[in-house]
Amino acid sequence: MRENIIIIKRRAKRNLHLSHGGSWKVAYADFVTALMAFFLLLWLISMVSEEKKAMLSTYFTHFSIFDNKGESIIGEGDNDDSVVSIDLQESSGEDSGDALMVYLSKLELIEKLRKDIEKKLADVADQVLVEIFEGGVKIQLVDKEGKPMFLKGSADPSPLAKKILALITSNIKELTNKLSIEGHTDALSYATDKYTNWELSTDRASSARKELEQNGLNPDRLVRVSGLAATEPLIKEDVYDTRNRRISILLLYNIN
Repeated sequence: MRENIIIIKRRAKRNLHLSHGGSWKVAYADFVTALMAFFLLLWLISMVSEEKKAMLSTYFTHFSIFDNKGESIIGEGDNDDSVVSIDLQESSGEDSGDALMVYLSKLELIEKLRKDIEKKLADVADQVLVEIFEGGVKIQLVDKEGKPMFLKGSADPSPLAKKILALITSNIKELTNKLSIEGHTDALSYATDKYTNWELSTDRASSARKELEQNGLNPDRLVRVSGLAATEPLIKEDVYDTRNRRISILLLYNIN
């Protein structure tokens, strides 16, 4: 009978010194990098003014990473179009970073206007509507019963309108954005067809242009002065509402 031979192999055990491995160094380097980024962020935040911090906070409150859109924070009136969407997709020709900077510049202008109006023309603050739209910032001077921007049927701006236009000019004349001015009326028609709401709204827009220029606005920034009559009412449910009589100043951000 053949004997079974048992062979035993002994292998030398390796002494693993985990403390001398390299994996912990990678983790430590990642930790130090993250710590440096954190302190850099704290330093950058400390260098930003409180107003810009508030604007950033407002932006990210309304901005959604899922639909790439945000909402304006000013212009909450009876008009359904007072809240508008800001498209941050590449179709606008800008990446998200550029679009964010443009949006923040719009918010900065709005905040500056709001503070100036509250300080100098608080009694008519409800007649100056400021809102963001996709192409820029829209500033509207709106009629109110007893406080008209223009006398009825006239293209001459009232003393109140002149004050508001002077204040608006002081806030925008140093900018480089192109401008468009629109005149609007209510749906009340004239007895004669020789002078209609089309002529009236155009004349009022031109009068607003002259006031802006007299207050220091560079006329080369203007791209259009137009009258829209009653075709775009602010208060859609009542085309005869006084607030439909207004001047719109559009600061355009997408025109070079």
